[in-house]
Amino acid sequence: MKFVVRKNGKATILTLHVRKLDATVSPELKAEFLVLCKPKTNEKLVVDMKEVEFCDSSGLSALLIADRTMREHGGSVHLVHVQKKVLDLMKISQLDRVFSISEKIEQAIAR
Repeated sequence: MKFVVRKNGKATILTLHVRKLDATVSPELKAEFLVLCKPKTNEKLVVDMKEVEFCDSSGLSALLIADRTMREHGGSVHLVHVQKKVLDLMKISQLDRVFSISEKIEQAIAR
């Protein structure tokens, strides 16, 4: 799986460079989230999903692990650049109520 991690003040930005967020990449993504979501490492984890065109239940599960882990440590997960198909899935599963979703990275960091 291809991704880039960078720090921006109190936020960590993870940019996904995959078209599909599915069972083929979710185990590696879950492992990366567990590394990034350590206590007192970050206040915010921003996941840039600009290139993600498809997401299935295993991809959603990986995002939920990041959210749960960050909340346990007083942090939060923010999703940005979520494409329509993925956003529709999140709305159907009501995960749009769980995640903070923004159109731009700057908006997510400012929240």
